[in-house]
Amino acid sequence: MQSLNPEDRLQLARMIVNLLDEWGVEPAGQVLLLGLPEETKPRSMARYGRDLPLPEDAEVMERVEHLVGIADALRTTFPRNARMGTLWLNQRNNRFNDRVPLDVMLEDGLAGVIAVRAHLDCAFDWDMSGSKA
Repeated sequence: MQSLNPEDRLQLARMIVNLLDEWGVEPAGQVLLLGLPEETKPRSMARYGRDLPLPEDAEVMERVEHLVGIADALRTTFPRNARMGTLWLNQRNNRFNDRVPLDVMLEDGLAGVIAVRAHLDCAFDWDMSGSKA
Protein backbone atom coordinates (compact mmCIF):
# COMPACT_ATOMS: atom_id res chain seq x y z
CA MET A 1 0.00 0.00 0.00
CA GLN A 2 1.40 3.38 -0.94
CA SER A 3 2.11 6.09 1.61
CA LEU A 4 -1.01 8.02 2.57
CA ASN A 5 -1.29 11.60 3.74
CA PRO A 6 -2.74 12.27 7.22
CA GLU A 7 -6.21 13.13 5.87
CA ASP A 8 -6.39 9.86 3.92
CA ARG A 9 -5.20 7.94 7.00
CA LEU A 10 -7.91 9.69 9.04
CA GLN A 11 -10.61 8.65 6.56
CA LEU A 12 -9.23 5.12 6.57
CA ALA A 13 -9.23 5.08 10.39
CA ARG A 14 -12.88 6.12 10.48
CA MET A 15 -13.84 3.51 7.92
CA ILE A 16 -11.94 0.64 9.54
CA VAL A 17 -13.16 1.42 13.08
CA ASN A 18 -16.73 1.54 11.76
CA LEU A 19 -16.18 -1.79 10.01
CA LEU A 20 -14.75 -3.44 13.13
CA ASP A 21 -17.61 -2.03 15.21
CA GLU A 22 -20.08 -3.57 12.73
CA TRP A 23 -18.32 -6.92 13.11
CA GLY A 24 -18.74 -6.68 16.89
CA VAL A 25 -15.02 -6.37 17.66
CA GLU A 26 -14.37 -4.83 21.08
CA PRO A 27 -11.85 -1.93 21.23
CA ALA A 28 -9.10 -4.16 22.70
CA GLY A 29 -9.61 -6.56 19.79
CA GLN A 30 -9.49 -3.67 17.34
CA VAL A 31 -6.06 -2.72 18.68
CA LEU A 32 -4.91 -6.32 18.15
CA LEU A 33 -6.42 -6.71 14.67
CA LEU A 34 -4.82 -3.50 13.47
CA GLY A 35 -1.44 -4.35 14.98
CA LEU A 36 -1.28 -1.03 16.80
CA PRO A 37 1.58 -0.51 19.26
CA GLU A 38 1.26 -2.46 22.53
CA GLU A 39 0.87 0.73 24.54
CA THR A 40 -2.25 1.71 22.56
CA LYS A 41 -5.16 1.94 24.97
CA PRO A 42 -8.43 0.36 23.79
CA ARG A 43 -10.26 3.57 24.63
CA SER A 44 -8.20 5.37 21.98
CA MET A 45 -10.09 3.46 19.27
CA ALA A 46 -12.93 5.97 19.69
CA ARG A 47 -10.49 8.73 18.66
CA TYR A 48 -9.46 6.74 15.56
CA GLY A 49 -13.16 6.69 14.72
CA ARG A 50 -13.35 10.47 15.04
CA ASP A 51 -10.19 12.51 14.63
CA LEU A 52 -6.99 10.43 14.93
CA PRO A 53 -5.35 9.14 11.73
CA LEU A 54 -3.92 5.65 11.66
CA PRO A 55 -0.17 5.56 12.23
CA GLU A 56 2.03 5.56 9.17
CA ASP A 57 3.19 2.00 9.75
CA ALA A 58 3.63 -0.70 7.09
CA GLU A 59 2.20 -3.52 9.24
CA VAL A 60 -0.87 -1.49 10.23
CA MET A 61 -1.49 -0.64 6.58
CA GLU A 62 -1.05 -4.29 5.55
CA ARG A 63 -3.58 -5.38 8.15
CA VAL A 64 -6.01 -2.68 7.01
CA GLU A 65 -5.63 -3.87 3.43
CA HIS A 66 -6.47 -7.45 4.47
CA LEU A 67 -9.42 -6.38 6.62
CA VAL A 68 -10.85 -4.34 3.74
CA GLY A 69 -10.31 -7.38 1.50
CA ILE A 70 -12.25 -9.52 3.97
CA ALA A 71 -15.08 -6.97 4.07
CA ASP A 72 -15.22 -6.91 0.26
CA ALA A 73 -15.25 -10.71 0.09
CA LEU A 74 -18.05 -10.88 2.65
CA ARG A 75 -20.08 -8.38 0.60
CA THR A 76 -19.56 -10.54 -2.48
CA THR A 77 -20.38 -13.76 -0.63
CA PHE A 78 -23.52 -12.31 0.97
CA PRO A 79 -24.72 -9.63 -1.48
CA ARG A 80 -28.33 -9.59 -0.27
CA ASN A 81 -27.75 -9.31 3.46
CA ALA A 82 -24.84 -7.33 4.90
CA ARG A 83 -25.46 -8.75 8.40
CA MET A 84 -24.63 -12.25 7.17
CA GLY A 85 -20.95 -11.30 6.95
CA THR A 86 -20.90 -10.44 10.63
CA LEU A 87 -22.76 -13.64 11.41
CA TRP A 88 -20.25 -15.68 9.36
CA LEU A 89 -17.31 -14.07 11.17
CA ASN A 90 -18.79 -15.00 14.54
CA GLN A 91 -19.79 -18.64 13.91
CA ARG A 92 -17.62 -21.72 14.18
CA ASN A 93 -16.16 -22.85 10.89
CA ASN A 94 -14.82 -26.30 9.96
CA ARG A 95 -12.14 -24.68 7.79
CA PHE A 96 -10.57 -23.24 10.94
CA ASN A 97 -10.75 -26.41 13.07
CA ASP A 98 -14.18 -25.44 14.38
CA ARG A 99 -12.91 -22.04 15.51
CA VAL A 100 -14.71 -18.74 14.96
CA PRO A 101 -13.07 -16.77 12.10
CA LEU A 102 -12.95 -13.61 14.19
CA ASP A 103 -11.16 -15.55 16.96
CA VAL A 104 -8.70 -16.89 14.38
CA MET A 105 -7.85 -13.32 13.41
CA LEU A 106 -7.56 -12.15 17.01
CA GLU A 107 -5.59 -15.13 18.31
CA ASP A 108 -3.34 -15.85 15.31
CA GLY A 109 -2.50 -12.26 14.42
CA LEU A 110 -1.59 -11.35 10.86
CA ALA A 111 -1.40 -15.02 9.85
CA GLY A 112 -4.99 -15.48 11.05
CA VAL A 113 -6.19 -12.40 9.18
CA ILE A 114 -4.54 -13.69 6.01
CA ALA A 115 -6.02 -17.18 6.51
CA VAL A 116 -9.54 -15.77 6.82
CA ARG A 117 -9.06 -13.58 3.76
CA ALA A 118 -7.65 -16.48 1.75
CA HIS A 119 -10.65 -18.62 2.69
CA LEU A 120 -13.14 -15.93 1.61
CA ASP A 121 -11.35 -14.46 -1.39
CA CYS A 122 -10.41 -17.10 -3.96
CA ALA A 123 -8.61 -14.54 -6.16
CA PHE A 124 -6.41 -13.52 -3.22
CA ASP A 125 -5.79 -17.17 -2.35
CA TRP A 126 -4.91 -17.92 -5.99
CA ASP A 127 -2.36 -15.06 -6.01
CA MET A 128 -0.86 -16.24 -2.70
CA SER A 129 -0.40 -19.76 -4.00
CA GLY A 130 1.73 -18.45 -6.85
CA SER A 131 -0.62 -19.93 -9.44
CA LYS A 132 -0.90 -16.91 -11.68
CA ALA A 133 -2.49 -17.29 -15.07
